[in-house]
Amino acid sequence: MRTEARHAGDLRPIADALITATNAFAVEPALGLFTADAVIDDPSTGERFDGQAGVRDYIKRFFGGYRTATRLLSFTRIDEHRARLRVDFTGDFGHEIGLLEIVTDPAGLIVRIDAHLE
Repeated sequence: MRTEARHAGDLRPIADALITATNAFAVEPALGLFTADAVIDDPSTGERFDGQAGVRDYIKRFFGGYRTATRLLSFTRIDEHRARLRVDFTGDFGHEIGLLEIVTDPAGLIVRIDAHLE
């Protein structure tokens, strides 16, 4: 499923949709926000997740598997296709604060997320 009515540079709704989908452990709606060749690089897991299969695995394991709830603390638009989110994660692992740097393509799909814990 693809998110409707994306506009170039309109990154906040994409970020909100990602948080909403992962908080609901809704893998398919979350996947619909990513390109087919998207990458999630998350050093805290020791892994990089490539393509739809990798993104699916990441969402299932680290959101569904740990019952992770994400709360947006701040949103900073870097440029037309990049934003930095500071987020609060809670779940079966405890509590962490993290940064998600999101890059989108011209159609508004996520091509890359670089995730870091503070």
